[in-house]
Amino acid sequence: MATIGEQVPISSHTLDKATKAKITLETYYSNLISQAEERENRYRLLEQSMDDEGLTDDQKKDRRIQHATKETEFLRLKRSRLGIEDFEALKVIGKGAFGEVRLVQKKDTGHVYAMKILRKEDMLEKEQVAHVRAERDILVEADHMWVVKMYYSFQDVQNLYLIMEFLPGGDMMTLLMKKDTLSEEATQFYVAESILAIDSIHRLGFIHRDIKPDNLLLDSKGHIKLSDFGLCTGLKKSHRTEFYKDLSQAKPIDFTAQATVSSNPMDSKRKAESWKKNRRALAYSTVGTPDYIAPEVFLKTGYTESCDWWSLGVIMYEMLIGYPPFCSESPQETYRKVMNWQDTLIFPPEVPISTEARDLIQKFCCDMEHRIGARGVDEIKSHPFFKHIDWEHIRDRPAVVHVNVKSIDDTSNFDEFPEVDLKPPSPYQHTQSEENKVNDWVFINYTFKRFEGLTQRGVLRPQIPMSKS
Repeated sequence: MATIGEQVPISSHTLDKATKAKITLETYYSNLISQAEERENRYRLLEQSMDDEGLTDDQKKDRRIQHATKETEFLRLKRSRLGIEDFEALKVIGKGAFGEVRLVQKKDTGHVYAMKILRKEDMLEKEQVAHVRAERDILVEADHMWVVKMYYSFQDVQNLYLIMEFLPGGDMMTLLMKKDTLSEEATQFYVAESILAIDSIHRLGFIHRDIKPDNLLLDSKGHIKLSDFGLCTGLKKSHRTEFYKDLSQAKPIDFTAQATVSSNPMDSKRKAESWKKNRRALAYSTVGTPDYIAPEVFLKTGYTESCDWWSLGVIMYEMLIGYPPFCSESPQETYRKVMNWQDTLIFPPEVPISTEARDLIQKFCCDMEHRIGARGVDEIKSHPFFKHIDWEHIRDRPAVVHVNVKSIDDTSNFDEFPEVDLKPPSPYQHTQSEENKVNDWVFINYTFKRFEGLTQRGVLRPQIPMSKS
């Protein structure tokens, strides 16, 4: 028994309980404030839209009543539990190191979505909690045309779920694998839209850090939307954990050692063939590919949002040449080439590109202090390569490459995963480790429901038959 004045040691169990209680209370009151702000913002937008439309007082009154009904419905539906059983799985359209993406249909409305499933235990064991939190947070904040829209997020004992809009056009990786190279006109279009998409998240205070063709999705009209914020970090938020931990164990001096450059003009064709052959496996691997990552990110000596512009420069090179500039037989060799970019960024003479295109790539892929875009996105927009781009209306114009989409559930622009079981995962068959059961509190406040998602009017229809294509 402790004597008066003696400090009683606090057990780790008690500390965990206290931390969980603190986060729960902070989350509760923070959500109350943000929900009130969102509600006020929706009402302000309603009043502004009615003034813009020039409605009469009676028409405004009717519109306000409709809006109030939606707000009431939103509050009611937010209290209802949303789970895996509310969705019908149609097809698996993507796989990753920590989960998969499914095409699903919401049973009560018939709306079709992309459901991203992440295994909690993998998130905890591989220290991905900060990454998945960053992804969820930016998808909540980034509600505009350049970012894939998230409608819901929820969890069960086993998994985290993100319910997002389904973009049937596939991704830029698939498009590049179908074609040898893109024309300069097509490259202008896709790079310009990517610039607007990247700038939109920079304005929110986020750095993507994983800009690559896999994460540039195409909607049904062929326009770009940015996705996959699992490695996103914030300039204003604490979403920071180790990045590419395994590969970054090598010392910076090792990157420049043994960097070799071949002068054989036939190498470019063989490189393109080898790159396409291995590209799909790299996309689904645990580590991924370091081809698009800026050197300052690897060095961990500090970086800014301009690291995303480096990545875009690498993608632009790949669009025009047929493979990224630093691709190699191994991630370690790619590392060395990235860190020694002054010697390894070479343009093959047998694949001619314009002076403007070459200059822009070189301004993207250079040291951080002199990189284009470091002083603002207008610096990039004014580059001569974009002299024919209408920045204000680019998304309203037809895309340069037509996307063939036969129906709202057409998955022909995605890989096939016939071996994957579509049976819903059952949390009751899953046993977490004792350590991860204790740490499960880190996923508090993961649940989210978007106003438009819960209040949109959809006609209930039978389950959509899976596309044959």
